[in-house]
Parts: sequence; C-alpha cells; structure tokens
Amino acid sequence: MRTPGRSAGRPRDRGRCAGRVGNWTRNSAWNRILFLVRWSVRFGAKSLHEGGMSMKRVAVIGLGAMGAPIARRLLGHGCEVTVWNRSPQRAVALREAGAVVAESAADAVRGAEAVIVMVTDPPALLAVTEGEHGIAAGIGPGAVVIQMSTVSPAAVARLADALPAGTGLLDAPVLGSVAEAASGALRILVGGPPVLAERCLPLLSQLGSPLHVGELGAGTAAKLVANNALFGVLGVLGESLALGGALGLSWEVLHKVLAVTPLAAQAARRRPAIEADEYPARFALALARKDADLVAEVAGEVGAVGAADDGGPGLGLTAAARDWLRDAERAGRADQDYSAVLAHILHAVKKGPQQ
Repeated sequence: MRTPGRSAGRPRDRGRCAGRVGNWTRNSAWNRILFLVRWSVRFGAKSLHEGGMSMKRVAVIGLGAMGAPIARRLLGHGCEVTVWNRSPQRAVALREAGAVVAESAADAVRGAEAVIVMVTDPPALLAVTEGEHGIAAGIGPGAVVIQMSTVSPAAVARLADALPAGTGLLDAPVLGSVAEAASGALRILVGGPPVLAERCLPLLSQLGSPLHVGELGAGTAAKLVANNALFGVLGVLGESLALGGALGLSWEVLHKVLAVTPLAAQAARRRPAIEADEYPARFALALARKDADLVAEVAGEVGAVGAADDGGPGLGLTAAARDWLRDAERAGRADQDYSAVLAHILHAVKKGPQQ
C-alpha cells in the first residue's frame, strides 16, 4: 500500500517479502521475473500456517461471471465467505445464500485467512488492491491472497509489492468457464512458493484441480500460454474452413478431412455453433481479445515478437490470432463467445463452404 508522499511508480522496500528492483516504469521484463522469484523464495522460506489446517474464513473480491460461482461453491463447502464487488448489486444473491457483503475490499479481507481475487484485467486488479479502501489496506498478517484473474506478470509483481510484509501471495488463474467454476472442475495454474501452494491446496481443491507450475508469476505465464494456444487453434481452424470453401470443398467433406488432422476435436466441437450461427458466451470475445493483448504485451517485453526484426518470423500466428479477435470485436461480436471469431473469419473471407 502506498504511503503519503511516495512516488506512484516506485516500489518500496518490503523487507523480507520483497527486494527493491528499481523504478517500476523502467523495469525490464527480466527484472520483474527476478522480483517475483525473490519474493517467492523469501516468502516460501517458512510456512505461515503450521500443520496445513484448512482455511475457512475466505474473502472473494470480484463477483462477475467467475467470482460469483466460486463464492457460492465455497459457501456450499462450509466456508465463512465475505464478498465485495465494485457493482454492489452483484452481491445481493450471495447475501441471500449466506455470504457477508462488505462495504469495501479492505473491509472484506479483514480477518480472512484467504483472499480470492477474480477481476477483469490489470486496471481492475490495481483498483481493488491499492488505496485506502483496497485489499492491501485491510489484509492481516499471515493471510494469503490468491490472485485468480487473468492479468500480466507485471500486474502480479505490482500486487506483490503493494501487499504488506507477512502476506502470502499465489497467482492462480484458471482454465474453464462458469460451468466448471460452479461444479468445481476448474484447472488451476498455481504459481508461488511450494510450501504456500501446499498450504492452500485444500481450499483450491474445492474449486478444481490445482497444478503447481512454478514460482510466483508462473501461474500467470502458464495461463497466457494456454490462452494463446486456444486462440491460435481457433484461428487456424477458421482459416482452414474458409480456405476449403474457397477451393470448392463441401462442408461435409471439409469436416471429414479435418477429422483426420490435429484439429479434429476442435472442428467437431465447434461445428454445431457454426451451423446454428449461435455463440452463447462462455468466454466473452472481448475478454479473449484482452487476453490476446496481454500475450502480445508480454511477448514484446521478453523479445519474442522482436525476432522478426532479426530476420526471423517472430510470433506470427500469435499476432494473426489477435488480429482476428480484434476484427471480430469491432464487427460487433464482443459479447458473444470467443469462438464466434470462426464466423467472423468465414464471413470475412466471403467464400466459405456451403453448409
């Protein structure tokens, strides 16, 4: 949490929980990685909760499409859940289900053993974390923040810097959507000290299947890689369908061909939606575009997209998938499922296959 008079862009020395890594706005990606590793190693040196007792007092910050079913599931498992959302009306149903609704994020986390954060993007994470009413202002010693939003490694590093000494932090974004959150079938990509991840395992296991992927920041990196793969597959599938149509192949023949390729499962899964031209949102296209922007941002920071300047191809498929998502959003598909990018590709090519 910032103190009066402190530069907004300069991380302070947080003693045993972080090392100073220079001015925030000028940090390279590698400095941020070094910061996250140092934070993880220092915090992971000892357990803050001997014996691995189950966490029962949980705060959930962010009650959107994913946060609300997560909070409801924890209530169903006997947790004492306190919730807060920037739009208060989203908390009404959870109050009726037994949750305590706090007046601010700071109030919500007071007394909590674990704090789950599930918000839209890095600016939203900053908004609920910092300031006099943010998480960092209210969280107590020994509590653990489990950051489950899809953000950037830089946002995770900033969160780590904002939290007071003695606070645990895991980055644990998820694979899955609303149905998986409600049923406890999420795939949770956990980054942070192993001892801290183990301490949170009983809680996370109520929400799905946790996979520890490395130190702090690794969960966020893994989520961006996974989403990049999803976007790329949809882009290749859409272009393959469009190419087949342009070459005169029938819809039925195209699917028989794709059934013997690595795209088989995705082609079969997406076929009914394409044929019905209906894309109810499980993962809104606007959020997918946001994630594709995050992928491009972090790829640029580590020099991955710069390979083209050296005569190499760079991450061309990554850039193309992002462009398709952007174009589909501009075409009015922001609130549809991200798989609606397939329809956009087929319409854009204008020579799609006859169904």
